[in-house]
Amino acid sequence: MVGLGFLMRGFSEGRMGIVAPVSAVLGTSIPVIVAALTEGMPRALQLVGFGVALAGLWLLSRPQSHGRRPGGLGVALLAGVGFGAFFVALDQVGAGAVFWPLVAGRLAALVVMVPLALVRHRPILPPGAPLGLLVLAGVLDAAGTLFFLLASQTGRLDVTAVLASLYPAVTALLAWLIAGEHMTRLQVVGAAAAIVAIVLITI
Repeated sequence: MVGLGFLMRGFSEGRMGIVAPVSAVLGTSIPVIVAALTEGMPRALQLVGFGVALAGLWLLSRPQSHGRRPGGLGVALLAGVGFGAFFVALDQVGAGAVFWPLVAGRLAALVVMVPLALVRHRPILPPGAPLGLLVLAGVLDAAGTLFFLLASQTGRLDVTAVLASLYPAVTALLAWLIAGEHMTRLQVVGAAAAIVAIVLITI
């Protein structure tokens, strides 16, 4: 809930093509570190991937033409921490409890978010909310979590987390096609470096 909440906040504050890679690199690094401690050190090529990831983060955080850092960068980092911790937690689930983590996660989010919205006098659903898109997003999110869980039960946590974090490539493409987002050259290179880092860690 924390990771997804900060990711959505980052999308609303900044550019999807920047927020998604930043959260993905950090969300990938945490499971890789945990896997190194529990399953052995990563290979040399994976260590190179870490360096490329840090370089990508630096390029993505460079000021834009008006002299400020890109919006949503801070919450993108928080989203990455949330996703990384979530991936590690999912890896602890036994093979016989595939659907229960999904149910528990949704119930926990509901228990926290509904009272929070009521206390802050925010509507549960804002006026004119696109219900169809909200339902579709929920289904896709649950499906992604389910497939991640199944993958982590059949392979290494770090490989599963890295492959799952390739989503920034799709997010950046959709942001360009649908939202008409533009990035500076350095930020384009940074986004590409983040994706290359994920590939290097996977090989």
